[in-house]
Amino acid sequence: MSPAVNDRPPNPVTLGAPAGIGPEVAAKAFADPQARAVARLVAVGAADVLDRALSLTGVPLRAQAVAHPADAAGADAIPVLEAGASSGLASLPMGELSAEAGGASVEWALAAARLALEGSVDAIVTAPINKEAAHLAGYEDVGHMELFQSLTGAPQVATMLLTHGLRAVHLTTHRSLRVACDYVTRDNVLAKLRLTHDFFAAHGQPSPRIGVAALNPHGGEGGLLGSEEVEHIAPAVEDAWREGIDAIGPVPADSVFTQAIGGRYDVVLAMYHDQGHVAVKVHGWEDSVTVNLGLPFLRASVDHGTAFDIAGKGVADARSMVSAIRVAARAASGQGVEVV
Repeated sequence: MSPAVNDRPPNPVTLGAPAGIGPEVAAKAFADPQARAVARLVAVGAADVLDRALSLTGVPLRAQAVAHPADAAGADAIPVLEAGASSGLASLPMGELSAEAGGASVEWALAAARLALEGSVDAIVTAPINKEAAHLAGYEDVGHMELFQSLTGAPQVATMLLTHGLRAVHLTTHRSLRVACDYVTRDNVLAKLRLTHDFFAAHGQPSPRIGVAALNPHGGEGGLLGSEEVEHIAPAVEDAWREGIDAIGPVPADSVFTQAIGGRYDVVLAMYHDQGHVAVKVHGWEDSVTVNLGLPFLRASVDHGTAFDIAGKGVADARSMVSAIRVAARAASGQGVEVV
């Protein structure tokens, strides 16, 4: 790492579910020159779990437990801030659900968030947790964003997915489609437009162009195929314009993402989970990243799950983790929020 990187606060990277691919993609990312060039990295988890991942992936480094995220490790070592239950987890079978693994992954994520809240780190990067395992451990808030919202009391949060040339904020994420449609209201759309505008303004882009996706086919065809566009989305866009927010829409969902890729919008507000996720993942899944809006700290994450089917084989693709580290480091240093 360059002297400039060494002078910056550390970026903690949680190891995610011990039985999943999180430790493996973290291990590979810690050895990646692109990640090491922009961030001072420290793992949050358990040293033996990371050591197992290093062995599985053939990365010629070792894990070294440290007491503080700013503590240095040996030249051939990755510093690991151990948090919560950290012993015996490396003996858990790969690719299997357990309360022990689920509890540890949540404890590691919360430990990283507390570091950010106390100002010890610039931003945090998270490997995936397994929602079923977290539930077995007794956690009701089983997604990272929900956990962090509960921890911080943030009044409103949102998920943004981004990859090369495309960014999508979601009106709702972990809701069934039937329930998500009920969230498409004038007030909810306007609130997310405000949140999106304020997030970009806080990270170096004072007037982002926001393309607002329609909910229904062909933008509702003036109410023939659904009334949400006429009754809620268009009025919310008009409200946003009156507040100085550069929002455009509703734009049919089969057009808005292509237009964004072509440069017409800086970000798209999608109406539900798959509307935004499918567009981003088809356009550039390997490098896609998740970022949360509305939290009092910056959190970036891989845009994939725990992949129990390949866990322990050392073959997991680490490009999303490397992208997440680079996005977090660039955003924390005021260079904008984008995959480059």
